[in-house]
Amino acid sequence: METNNTAQELAAPTTVITAEALLEHWQGHRRVSRKVIEAFPEDQFYTFSIGGMRTYAQLTMEMIGLAAPGIRGIAFGDWTFSEPVLDHSTPAPATKAEVLNLWDLVTDYINTLWPQIPAQRFNEVEAAFGMYENTIYNTILYLIDNEVHHRAQGYVYLRALGIEPPFFWDRA
Repeated sequence: METNNTAQELAAPTTVITAEALLEHWQGHRRVSRKVIEAFPEDQFYTFSIGGMRTYAQLTMEMIGLAAPGIRGIAFGDWTFSEPVLDHSTPAPATKAEVLNLWDLVTDYINTLWPQIPAQRFNEVEAAFGMYENTIYNTILYLIDNEVHHRAQGYVYLRALGIEPPFFWDRA
């Protein structure tokens, strides 16, 4: 198929997704992940494991521990783990209700900081957490991918426990 596109037209940036749509996509995944946390029996959330993998409480804390400082880094370039409760190695709170509360606080934090991200920031290159150099946009995609990966582990755990996991496509 022949086209008459000039080099300038081919090099012109194309917006595929808006910042608002990307936030909604991320928050949609967070809503599904929250449903997975809710589906776990309290005791199994903290103890169940397959094949030496971490418990879902530990995996959830990793998701929380990346999302909170991640959004701060995305918004302001501050990639430190300064709040002890949000450190990725912090043990889960004692109850699932407390974990869900923490999840909701991080969700609100993301919603609060997101509008403060300047549009040009998405294409800036930084070393997230001082280690992972990429564009901010790709760092956001990594945070989403990491969450989906760990949520999939939760799906396997739930099925092994005889519990039907929430539909992955139901992001409401």
